[in-house]
Amino acid sequence: MNQIKPTIDRVAKACAARMIFGNGLSRWLGGLPLAESAYSQSYLRHHLSLVFKSSQSRPMPEGHTIHRIAADHIRDFAGQTLKASSPQGRFTADAKKLTGRQLETVEAWGKHLFYRWSAGKALHVHLGLYGKFRRHKLPVPEPRGAVRLRVIGEKYAFDLNGPNCCELVTAAQIRAIEDRLGPDPLRKDADPEVVWNRISRSRAAIGTLLLNQAVIAGVGNVYRAEALHLVHLNPERQGKSLSRGEFDELWSTIVSLLKIGKRYNRIIVADPEDVGKSRSKMNRDERLLIYKKEYCRCGAKVRWWELANRNMFACPVCQK
Repeated sequence: MNQIKPTIDRVAKACAARMIFGNGLSRWLGGLPLAESAYSQSYLRHHLSLVFKSSQSRPMPEGHTIHRIAADHIRDFAGQTLKASSPQGRFTADAKKLTGRQLETVEAWGKHLFYRWSAGKALHVHLGLYGKFRRHKLPVPEPRGAVRLRVIGEKYAFDLNGPNCCELVTAAQIRAIEDRLGPDPLRKDADPEVVWNRISRSRAAIGTLLLNQAVIAGVGNVYRAEALHLVHLNPERQGKSLSRGEFDELWSTIVSLLKIGKRYNRIIVADPEDVGKSRSKMNRDERLLIYKKEYCRCGAKVRWWELANRNMFACPVCQK
């Protein structure tokens, strides 16, 4: 059993990252060495539950982070002829296709990044739960960890570790991805009417709809909880039960929060006047109002439960 624990660990983490359960998990189990052993299967299921709970505590980067990365990379690399490599080795062939080409722009849509290069080349990146960019000044240091992609410019470089997706795509593939996404509140072309039409016709809970990237792109678990709290909406209300006024207030709140998040590169919900500090000086506990809090500002104990496979936080008094 000890010999296959490393394999079990890898399978469990991969399953949790991809939310593979039920029949999908059975297929993974079938390919696991010694998986016919009831003991090894029992161990994997137990370990998987622990890993998945751990992943629940790790928030996926939300829309403000993705837009901030796009803006930073435009500032640092756009208009330059770049060198690309894959120290990890998994992206070597495609990195060679980017080397020597000019980066024209970087576009964010929801949680997706699109890097547009000269000669029609395009790179699609989705960070997922574990993806991370690291920025370096030249000369670049030795790669740290499994670096999928390293890009070197005139003054700066970036490393990309652990993305859910890093692939070269065609213009048609980009359109197909964008067609699957709802409007992104941080984009100039975002149309709230599209979001309203989808929410106002849905029986799903508004707390579920806000995490559906086909309805509205870029909102994650933290913004979901905080935005619904600010506008005093019960997360379990059906989308179609919202009035147009309630939706408009929710949309404008989300837009405002995402803009603040992009500017400060972190989620900040609390009002500086209430905290007595500027946003840039707030600590982690001061920035949020309801997410992972024990008590609401009204004094009521915060309720938390699972909604759309993520932990939901709400005040039973303010959000009846």
